[in-house]
Amino acid sequence: MSTTAAGPAAPGVVCAFAVTRTPPDPAALAAARGHEEGGPLRVLSAGDLCLVVQDVPAALFDAEALTERLNRPDDLERCARAHHRGVEAAAGRGPVVPLPMATLYRGDLTAARAVAARQPVLVTLLDRLRDRTEWAVKVHAAESPPEPATDTGAGAGAGAGAGGRAYLTRISARRRDRQGAHDRALAEAEAVDAELRRYAVAATRHRPQSERLTGRRAPQLLNVAYLVEDARRTAFAEALARLTAEGRRPAVRVDASGPWIPYSFARWDEDPQAAPDQEVPA
Repeated sequence: MSTTAAGPAAPGVVCAFAVTRTPPDPAALAAARGHEEGGPLRVLSAGDLCLVVQDVPAALFDAEALTERLNRPDDLERCARAHHRGVEAAAGRGPVVPLPMATLYRGDLTAARAVAARQPVLVTLLDRLRDRTEWAVKVHAAESPPEPATDTGAGAGAGAGAGGRAYLTRISARRRDRQGAHDRALAEAEAVDAELRRYAVAATRHRPQSERLTGRRAPQLLNVAYLVEDARRTAFAEALARLTAEGRRPAVRVDASGPWIPYSFARWDEDPQAAPDQEVPA
């Protein structure tokens, strides 16, 4: 997630969550929570668009304080959850363009001007995202059983006689097996992606997560977001079920979640005339 600031923070700092055409239901907005330190969520008019914002204290949201907080894992998670709550509140009555986490402005006028200046791209994005949701799919290599302990005794006289040759042969065979398993897993991961793209209007690949983040011994091969028409949601879910069925793709494990607000396809800083990144042909 990124941090965007419009000028230095000052009293009356406004945190912006998302842009929409139709303001959310007032009761639903009043019941939603953004940042715990801020005021109630509210709607700010910006030309023909609406911006869901929250007044937050400058002492906690100026550049220095915010940088310090976002470098602490617990505070980063709290900020991310607060931002998502604000985006969800904005999405109550139609598509939204989520703004980057911690998008701050020096008051309502600055925020409204920033949105109005990007109105063409925002309108394009809102049209593109209408009746569409995001699905996240992560493909890992299947975990293999632990390899047997190295026979150090056999290798003690490396290369000196039949015992040494047998040892080197076993090591070479294990390496070939590992490479072969990795190649099969990559091929199956690509097949999963190709199948799911048949049911999506766009797809984008994120960087695979490290084993430290996933908590798995097996590497993550693909980390893909798919933009799916609501009308094709059932077909996409059925395709996922087929791909995750036991034994269908033995070299990989497929994890999926959704539907989500399409964060991965809501880049409001892109060229409004540009086609969606990695759009899938109809």
